[in-house]
Amino acid sequence: MRFTEHELTSALHGAAKRVLAAERSVRRRKGDRDAAVEAAWAELDRFRRFQLLDALGSQILPVLVALPDIEVAPGTRASYTPAEVEAVVTELVADEGGRLRRAALIKARTSLVITALEHLPVRRDPDALLSPEDDDLPAVPDDPSGLL
Repeated sequence: MRFTEHELTSALHGAAKRVLAAERSVRRRKGDRDAAVEAAWAELDRFRRFQLLDALGSQILPVLVALPDIEVAPGTRASYTPAEVEAVVTELVADEGGRLRRAALIKARTSLVITALEHLPVRRDPDALLSPEDDDLPAVPDDPSGLL
């Protein structure tokens, strides 16, 4: 599937925040769970955030790219059934470890990818990005000689 950079980033950040929410230190915080996750995400230093995103990216991004192409109408999200995601994950996992380890890996990675797909932003219409109200854009000259 062809996803934009923004879509992949949003999906990866959403999955990372869900994994962060499962950590004991975040679960034990008082108050609203979403606010606790956002606060924990903001408190992460850059290196720890990189480690988390890198680890998840190596598991999620190959699966997202290998998903079959579907038409996504503007204003909607790309959606796949868990069976479709599991089939792609099974192809990519191949013969890693024993039978039990492989089954656990497939279930965990499928769950991560489904979580990432839940956090995809709504697809925007590329033809409607500029509206007639955007006439204040600078004019582009036809001849580069006026730029010097």
